[in-house]
Amino acid sequence: MRLDRFVSQAAGISRRQARILIQRGRIHVDGDTVKDFARHVGAGERVERGGESLELPRPVYLMLNKPCGLLSATTDSHQPTVMTRLPEALAARVHLVGRLDKETSGLLLLTDDGAWSHRVTSPNHQCAKTYLAELAEPLVADAEERLRQGLMLRSEKSVTRPAELTRLDATHVRLSVMEGRYHQVRRMFAALGNRVLALHRERIGGLVLDPSLQPGDWRHLTATECEAVLMCEIID
Repeated sequence: MRLDRFVSQAAGISRRQARILIQRGRIHVDGDTVKDFARHVGAGERVERGGESLELPRPVYLMLNKPCGLLSATTDSHQPTVMTRLPEALAARVHLVGRLDKETSGLLLLTDDGAWSHRVTSPNHQCAKTYLAELAEPLVADAEERLRQGLMLRSEKSVTRPAELTRLDATHVRLSVMEGRYHQVRRMFAALGNRVLALHRERIGGLVLDPSLQPGDWRHLTATECEAVLMCEIID
């Protein structure tokens, strides 16, 4: 990790403030004054400020109930993003674990743990993502079988992985997919001759969106929930 990022996170200050401290010679690494804020801090190196050791905070794992209308992005110059729902200091630390399109609501994960994020999103881990969808009209009779067999979507070179569909009523369904192609769920229903009116993600792996979270609200994950997300099938 770069020194300016390390100091920023450990001291709870902005990256700009961290760089000022470094350039003024206020930061020491293993007893030596370091003024290069791009220097990388190695494992086991001791970083100090004013004689006090700086330690990185524990990793952060969050779930957010994304409302429709917000972009799944860190920043955007024209539209509000999900990061606007978090305190500024926390938003500066975390990144998105996967995405939801602007008009899709539901479970969104954020963290500053890159290894955990990779395990959740890696194509080598078949993490089921489950959605509730409202459709424009009733599905064709053979939809379940066609989804299990895989669909060829426009501009794709391979069929989708097997997906599981449960009909809740004539126009409401629950769908579980094992991958995350661009606008995949909407495109799958389009391939079946239908159209999605509303889409909501309720589960990733073994983690279910907390029903007490109102749209736009967030909370920290428990240790058990962090593991539940990783209840995925590993592909060799």
